[in-house]
Amino acid sequence: MTFYELLWQGENCGDAADLDEALANFQEMRPEGMTWQEVCDGGQFSPTICRYRSFEAFLDNEDALETMEPSAEMLQRFAPADDPEPDVEA
Repeated sequence: MTFYELLWQGENCGDAADLDEALANFQEMRPEGMTWQEVCDGGQFSPTICRYRSFEAFLDNEDALETMEPSAEMLQRFAPADDPEPDVEA
Protein backbone atom coordinates (compact mmCIF):
# COMPACT_ATOMS: atom_id res chain seq x y z
CA MET A 1 0.00 0.00 0.00
CA THR A 2 1.35 3.42 -0.98
CA PHE A 3 2.59 5.72 1.79
CA TYR A 4 2.87 9.52 1.66
CA GLU A 5 5.29 11.58 3.73
CA LEU A 6 4.47 15.27 4.22
CA LEU A 7 7.21 17.88 4.46
CA TRP A 8 6.86 21.50 5.59
CA GLN A 9 9.93 23.73 5.48
CA GLY A 10 11.90 20.60 4.56
CA GLU A 11 10.95 18.76 7.76
CA ASN A 12 8.63 15.78 8.20
CA CYS A 13 5.29 17.04 9.46
CA GLY A 14 3.01 14.06 8.90
CA ASP A 15 1.99 11.15 6.76
CA ALA A 16 -1.01 9.95 4.83
CA ALA A 17 -2.43 6.88 3.14
CA ASP A 18 -3.46 8.71 -0.05
CA LEU A 19 -3.04 12.01 -1.84
CA ASP A 20 -6.38 13.43 -0.71
CA GLU A 21 -5.50 12.79 2.93
CA ALA A 22 -2.07 14.36 2.40
CA LEU A 23 -3.58 17.54 0.93
CA ALA A 24 -6.15 17.71 3.72
CA ASN A 25 -3.45 17.36 6.38
CA PHE A 26 -1.67 20.47 5.12
CA GLN A 27 -4.72 22.59 5.99
CA GLU A 28 -3.66 22.85 9.63
CA MET A 29 -0.27 24.28 8.65
CA ARG A 30 -1.22 27.27 6.51
CA PRO A 31 -0.07 30.38 8.40
CA GLU A 32 -2.97 32.55 9.53
CA GLY A 33 -3.61 35.44 7.20
CA MET A 34 -1.76 33.90 4.24
CA THR A 35 -3.32 32.48 1.10
CA TRP A 36 -2.17 29.17 -0.36
CA GLN A 37 -0.82 31.14 -3.31
CA GLU A 38 1.41 33.16 -0.97
CA VAL A 39 2.55 30.00 0.81
CA CYS A 40 3.41 28.24 -2.46
CA ASP A 41 5.08 31.25 -4.09
CA GLY A 42 7.16 32.31 -1.12
CA GLY A 43 9.49 29.33 -0.94
CA GLN A 44 9.74 29.63 2.84
CA PHE A 45 7.24 26.88 3.62
CA SER A 46 7.61 24.58 0.60
CA PRO A 47 4.79 22.07 1.20
CA THR A 48 6.02 18.81 -0.31
CA ILE A 49 4.61 15.31 -0.61
CA CYS A 50 6.85 12.26 -1.10
CA ARG A 51 5.18 9.06 -2.31
CA TYR A 52 6.70 5.74 -1.32
CA ARG A 53 5.94 2.24 -2.50
CA SER A 54 4.86 1.32 1.04
CA PHE A 55 5.32 2.25 4.67
CA GLU A 56 7.99 -0.45 4.88
CA ALA A 57 9.84 1.13 1.95
CA PHE A 58 9.76 4.46 3.80
CA LEU A 59 11.11 2.82 6.97
CA ASP A 60 13.82 1.07 4.95
CA ASN A 61 14.95 4.45 3.56
CA GLU A 62 14.12 3.56 -0.03
CA ASP A 63 13.99 6.47 -2.44
CA ALA A 64 10.60 8.09 -2.93
CA LEU A 65 8.80 7.02 -6.10
CA GLU A 66 7.69 10.61 -6.61
CA THR A 67 8.13 14.00 -4.96
CA MET A 68 5.37 16.54 -5.48
CA GLU A 69 5.03 20.21 -4.63
CA PRO A 70 1.27 20.70 -4.54
CA SER A 71 -0.10 23.79 -6.23
CA ALA A 72 -2.06 26.45 -4.40
CA GLU A 73 -5.18 25.28 -6.27
CA MET A 74 -4.71 21.68 -5.08
CA LEU A 75 -4.30 22.81 -1.47
CA GLN A 76 -7.21 25.27 -1.57
CA ARG A 77 -9.50 22.52 -2.86
CA PHE A 78 -9.15 20.80 0.53
CA ALA A 79 -9.66 23.90 2.68
CA PRO A 80 -12.55 23.51 5.14
CA ALA A 81 -15.72 25.30 4.02
CA ASP A 82 -15.69 27.41 7.18
CA ASP A 83 -12.05 28.45 6.64
CA PRO A 84 -11.79 30.08 3.22
CA GLU A 85 -8.61 31.79 2.14
CA PRO A 86 -8.25 35.30 3.55
CA ASP A 87 -9.14 38.25 1.37
CA VAL A 88 -6.06 39.77 -0.18
CA GLU A 89 -6.07 43.42 -1.11
CA ALA A 90 -4.53 44.12 -4.50
